[in-house]
Amino acid sequence: MAKGFYISKNMGLAGLLMGAVAVVIIIALAAVYDKEKTKNQNKPVDGVAMLTTASPTTSSTLSTPKDPWEHYRLPDSLSPVSYNITLWPRLVVNASTGLYIFTGQSAVVFQCKKDTDLIVIHCNKLNLTLLNGHHARLTGLDGATAPTVKTSWLQVKTEYLVIQLNGKLTAGKSYRLSTDFQGELADDLKGFYRSEYTEDGGKKVVATSQMQATFARKAFPCFDEPAMKAVFHITLIHQRGTVALSNDGTEVTMTRFEPTKRMSTYLLAFIVSDFDHITGSIENNNVRIWARRKAIAEGHGNYALNVTGPMLNFFERYYNASYPLSKSDQIALPDFNAGAMENWGLITYRETALLYDPAISSVGNKERVLTVVAHELAHMWFGNLVTLRWWNDLWLNEGFASYVEYLGADYAEPTWNIKEQTILNDVHKVFAVDALASSHPLSRKEEEVNQPDEISEMFNTISYSKVLYVLEHLLQQGSLCSRTSPTFAFNNTVYSDLWDHLQKAVLTTPGMSLPHTVHDIMNRWILQMGFPVVTIDTATGHITQKHFLLDPDSVVDRPSPYNYTWLVPIKWMKGGVEREQHWLLQETGISNATGSEWVLANLNVSGYYRVNYDMDNWERLLNQLTTDHTVIPLINRAQIVDDAFNLASWKLMRLYLSQERDYIPWESALRNLNYYILMFDRGQAYGVLQGYLKMQITPLFEYFRTITVDWTRVPTGHNDQYNQINAISFACRMGVERCRVLTSDWFREWMLNPDHNPIHPNLKTTVYCNAIAAGGVAEWDFAWQMFKNATVATEAAKLRSSLACTKVPWLLNRYLDYSLDPAKIRKQDCTSTINYIAGNVVGMPLAWDFIRARWNYIYTEYGGGSFSFSNLINGVTRRFSTEFELKQLKQFKEDNARVGFGSGTLALEQAIERTTANIKWVAENQEPVMKWLANECT
Repeated sequence: MAKGFYISKNMGLAGLLMGAVAVVIIIALAAVYDKEKTKNQNKPVDGVAMLTTASPTTSSTLSTPKDPWEHYRLPDSLSPVSYNITLWPRLVVNASTGLYIFTGQSAVVFQCKKDTDLIVIHCNKLNLTLLNGHHARLTGLDGATAPTVKTSWLQVKTEYLVIQLNGKLTAGKSYRLSTDFQGELADDLKGFYRSEYTEDGGKKVVATSQMQATFARKAFPCFDEPAMKAVFHITLIHQRGTVALSNDGTEVTMTRFEPTKRMSTYLLAFIVSDFDHITGSIENNNVRIWARRKAIAEGHGNYALNVTGPMLNFFERYYNASYPLSKSDQIALPDFNAGAMENWGLITYRETALLYDPAISSVGNKERVLTVVAHELAHMWFGNLVTLRWWNDLWLNEGFASYVEYLGADYAEPTWNIKEQTILNDVHKVFAVDALASSHPLSRKEEEVNQPDEISEMFNTISYSKVLYVLEHLLQQGSLCSRTSPTFAFNNTVYSDLWDHLQKAVLTTPGMSLPHTVHDIMNRWILQMGFPVVTIDTATGHITQKHFLLDPDSVVDRPSPYNYTWLVPIKWMKGGVEREQHWLLQETGISNATGSEWVLANLNVSGYYRVNYDMDNWERLLNQLTTDHTVIPLINRAQIVDDAFNLASWKLMRLYLSQERDYIPWESALRNLNYYILMFDRGQAYGVLQGYLKMQITPLFEYFRTITVDWTRVPTGHNDQYNQINAISFACRMGVERCRVLTSDWFREWMLNPDHNPIHPNLKTTVYCNAIAAGGVAEWDFAWQMFKNATVATEAAKLRSSLACTKVPWLLNRYLDYSLDPAKIRKQDCTSTINYIAGNVVGMPLAWDFIRARWNYIYTEYGGGSFSFSNLINGVTRRFSTEFELKQLKQFKEDNARVGFGSGTLALEQAIERTTANIKWVAENQEPVMKWLANECT
C-alpha cells in the first residue's frame, strides 16, 4: 500500500523554511468508523429476517484470555482452501432502513488440520441470516460427515463468528461453511463501502472495497489473516448500466469472474460503478485505467497508462518472473483512505495518486502518480505473489516496495534522477522517528501485534522506509527479490527465509564476502530499533558507534539482544578518492582515516547511520564545500547538511549554501530549518530569525525571477522546478514584499476572472496559500467556492490545503467545523485538513482545542484504526515545546484512556517524547540563537 497520508510536494515545500545565499546551517538540531451508524438487526430486508445472537457468558476479568475466541489470532486447526462469494450492493437507499446496504452469500471450503469441535472465523458488522436456527450451515465434503451445530454466536470484541459443534471435525478432512448475510454499504472507507461523487449535476454512488489490513471480515465471513491464503470465486450482482470489477481475469458473465490465484483476504477487491476506462497491453496482459467518465474523457488517466506498461516490463526483468496475472486494472476512487492499495489485479487509488491533468496538475502531482503506481506494481510480486506471514513483518511487503518503486520510476522517467530523492523522502524522514526512545524494530515480536489497531500502527515510516538502506545498500546484492520469489510463490514468508536465501547468494557469488553471516549482520538492523551515529576522529583514526537518540538523556526501555550495537559497513572517501570499505564490528575500531585531507564517510549514503567527525575534519569539509562543492557527491551534500544540524557545532558551512543551487541539499537544509521556525515562531526569538532569513532569501528569490524572466518561464530541470517553489514559498513566508505583491496580484487576477487561472500549476499551492494568508474573508470565500467547483482532485487538494493558511481565527475555526462535515470535506480528507490548520501558527492552538473537545466523536466516526490517525496526533503536536503543552498532552492521554487512541497510540507516546525533547532544546538554545542572529544582522 502506498503511504496513506500524503501532503502534496508543493504544500510541503510551502511549509518549509528557505535559507538562502549566505544562510548558515545555524545550530545543531536535537532536532474507525468502528461505531455503526444504525443498528439494523432483527429487521426484514428483501424478505430475509436478520438476527444476531449474543456470546455465552464469559468471565469479565482482565486476565489472560483463556478461550480461543478471546484471542485476536485464529486457532491453527483450520485452513481455508477456497471461497465462493456472491455480493449484491444496492446503490440506492433502502426504503425500510434509510441505509445503503449489501447482501451476500459465502461458502468457504476449509481443511481441518487438527481435530476440533470449534470453528472460529472472522466476521464484523455483518447481520447473519439464521440457517436452521444457527448463523451458518456446515457440510462435509469428499465423504466427510459434518457434526451438527451446537451453538453459534458473534464475538464482537475479537470480531469472530464462533460455532461450537456437537462432535469433532476430523484432521485431514474438508468441509464447507455457508453463510447468508447483510451489511451496511457505509461511507466509512473500510471493507465493502460506499463512495459518492457528483457528475453532470447528479449524485452517483460507487460500491468499492478496502480490505487491508483487517476489513475483509466486514465484507464477508472469512479467515482474515495474511497466511490464510485461498482461491476466491467472486460473483457481483449489480444494476444495468454499471460495471463490475474484481481481482482476476475477464468476465465470464456480467458479474462472474475467473477464480483468483491463491491469495490473502486483504488483497481482495470488488467494485461496482459506472466508470469508464482506457486500455493498453503488455504482451498478453490487458492494462486498464478506470475513473469517472469525465476524467477518462479528458485524458486524466493517460499518464498512468503510459508508465504502467514500461514499469511492468521492468519489474518482470527485475524479479526474473512474469507478471502473475492475465490483466492489470487500476482505478481512481473519489473516496479512499490510503494513497493506494495493491489489490492483486485491481489496484485502487485516490484520484490524486492515479489521475494527472497536464493543464492543471503540477510536476509534483505527476511525480506522485509515477511513484505511487510504481509502488503498487512492485507489490504484484513481493507482497502479493510472496506474502508476509504476519503483520509484525510488514516491512517485508512495504519496505521492498518502497525501494523498488524508485527503480521502476527511474526506468520510466530517467531524466528526473528520482533515486536521488530517497535521502529526503525516506532516510531523513525515518531518522526523525527512529531516533526516539519510543521507536520500534523493523520486525516486532508477533505477540506485540495482534489487535486491529496494533496492526494498523505498523503502517508507519519505519516499515516503509528504513529497509531501503538497511538491506539493499548494506549487502549490495542487486535484485534481492528475484532470489526469493520463485521459492515462496503463492505462499507466505518470514524474514529468516530471506536471510537463508541471501546467505546462499553470498556463498555462490564470486568475489562476494562478508565479515559475518547474513543472519548475524541483518538481525542487528531489524531486531533492534534505532540506528547508530558513527564518529570518526581523523587525528587518531579511531571510529566509534553509539545509539543515536533525539534526546540523549531519554531512557530506552526496550531491551536489545545486541545492546544497541550494529555491524556497520562504512564506504568512505579521502580527499575526493574512494577508499576500501571498512566494517565497524564493535563499539570501537581503528581505521586509516587520518591525515590532513578531508574524510567523508557513508559515501552516497550507502548505510543507515549518521556520521560525526572531529571539528578539524568538519572544517575541512566546509572548506571543500565553499571552494568547490561539486567534488562532494550530491546526496552526500544533503547528508552533510542533515548531520551537521543534528550533530555538529553552530557555525558550520555558513558560506556553503550561498553557492549551492541543487534542490536536494537545499531541501535538506529547509527541512531542518523548519524545526527552528516551529520552535520559535510563537516567541520573541522569531522576529530576529525572520529578519535574518528575509535578508538571506532575497538573492535566491531574485535569481529565480531572473532565470524565469519575471516568472514567465518554467525552469527546465525537474528538481529546479521544485527549488523555484522553495524560493517563492520561503520569500513570502519571511515577508519579502515583492513576493507578497507577486502572489497577491496573481490571486487577485484570478478572482477577477474565475474562468481563467493565470497561476502556473507548479506554483498554485504556494501562491494560493500566501495570497490567502495575506488576504482576508474575500480571498478565503473565493478559494472555498473554487474548491467546491473543482472537478480535478489535484486542484481541489491544493485549494483545501491553502484554505488553512488564513491568519483570521474565526475562519480557521469555521474550517475546523467543516472538516467534520462529510458534505463539505470528504472523510478521507478530514485528518489532513485538521493537520493543515495545525501547521498554521495561528491555527495550531485552535486545532488542538478542537480535537481535545471532540476526540470521542473523531475517534468513533473516523476510526482509530485509520492509517492516517497517527498523523493527526503528530501533526497537531509538532510545535509543542512548553511545560504547559506537555502537561496538556499528558492530561489528554489520561482523559481519553477509556476512549482510546487506536492506531495513534504509539504516536501519542512519541508526541510526549518529542515535546519533552523540544522543551529541553529550546531552553538550551533560544538565547544563544538570538544573540548569534542579532550579531549577524548587525
